[in-house]
Amino acid sequence: MIRTRFAPSPTGPLHIGGLRTALFNFLYAKQANGEFFLRIEDTDKERSKKEWEGEIFTNFEKLGIKWDNIPERQSERGEIYKAYLEKMLEEGTAYYCFATKEELNKEREELMKLGKAPVHQGKYRNLGLEEALKKIEKGERAVIRFKCPRNKEIVFNDLIRGEIKIHTDDIGDFVIAKDLNNPLYNFTCIIDDFEMKITHIVRGEEHIPNTPKQILIGEALNLSIPTYAHLSLILGKDKKKLSKREGSTAVSDYLKQGYLEEAIINFIAFLGWNPGTEKEIYTMEELIKDFSIKQISKSPAIFNIDKLDWINGMYIRKMDIDELTQRCLPFLEQKEGIDNKKVVEAYKDRLKKLSQLIELTDYIYEDELKYDKDLLIWKDAPKEEIKDCLNKATDIIQNLDNLNKDLIQEELSKEAQKAPSIGSFMWPLRVALSGKKASASSAEIIEIIGKENSIKRIKQAINSLN
Repeated sequence: MIRTRFAPSPTGPLHIGGLRTALFNFLYAKQANGEFFLRIEDTDKERSKKEWEGEIFTNFEKLGIKWDNIPERQSERGEIYKAYLEKMLEEGTAYYCFATKEELNKEREELMKLGKAPVHQGKYRNLGLEEALKKIEKGERAVIRFKCPRNKEIVFNDLIRGEIKIHTDDIGDFVIAKDLNNPLYNFTCIIDDFEMKITHIVRGEEHIPNTPKQILIGEALNLSIPTYAHLSLILGKDKKKLSKREGSTAVSDYLKQGYLEEAIINFIAFLGWNPGTEKEIYTMEELIKDFSIKQISKSPAIFNIDKLDWINGMYIRKMDIDELTQRCLPFLEQKEGIDNKKVVEAYKDRLKKLSQLIELTDYIYEDELKYDKDLLIWKDAPKEEIKDCLNKATDIIQNLDNLNKDLIQEELSKEAQKAPSIGSFMWPLRVALSGKKASASSAEIIEIIGKENSIKRIKQAINSLN
């Protein structure tokens, strides 16, 4: 069974890059009827917080990424790591290193002068465990290093990038723990992956240097080694590192802005993956069916907010009006006599994200509008002509028996045909009802705010022209 995992550190909000990693692991496992696990890497005690952990769970639940385990926490696995560290120290695949910071800096400088990789050469790698423990008992400080095999080539087949080779002489003896109770990332990671029976790991390319280290630790402990796939970076439209206005924004912020969960998942899936067809709108079920790790590009993915807006708009327009209205409620005011379903219907085709409703519909809930009298004027039409058109519109609305937008539009259009120009009738009426340069149509507004409020607003507009 294929088993993947997502292993975030709860030191801040979930971002687009992390969500993509989680989604690809989820899709890869589910397509093969496998399992997707969550692991919380919270060994950074100062920065790890339960609130960030909770946000990860909440976001995944909203987005439909379901995990198959009770999430593991590294902070609760200290004794497991300690046992593996002791085993490595006893077997001589790890050792206590007493090199000082000054010694390490000097070593780096000398190696760089010689044109060699500035990695630790293992000054204490042959120091026996018993002698090392005596030094520690005397109060000498030491870290635990992995005894890296000399002159060996590490080769692994990356599912995205193909064969990757790294020489151990470019790795050196690296630190795997500050002490028995404080293991470091590369050590805890391979131990957890083995203990959780993880078979495949999809993660960012920044982890490529970590992979050979984890493989070496796994081999030293005779553990099964997962299959790896490393995703390329996500860049902005300018092909530079993402700015705060783009993908480095927290996933929760996109949700708060009114991007639909389904649209976010659809958009994220296309950051580096392509189905090889013209199809661009996918449900989660369709993604699980069509996803292929072989179709993930080695090139950086481009985060284009315009594409996210387009996908989100497509989902908004496809959504059932009752469900969409429910989703829109956090972005709409509540006022007696206003049917928010009609408000949503009026703006459904204009939205890129739901938060736009706040600015687009504020006028609907106002008791009294402030008019820019210049905005009420259609082109060079005289004021008296505009006032005459508004008065005629008032009469039409007053005589309406049924406030249905189609019937309202029909009656207004008949009168507009009689006016000096259609614009001189329709433009000032819509501005009188909304106070805005752009808004829903006059018929839609009248249907939403009702006869009395519509007439009241038109009269206010006429007074502003006097």
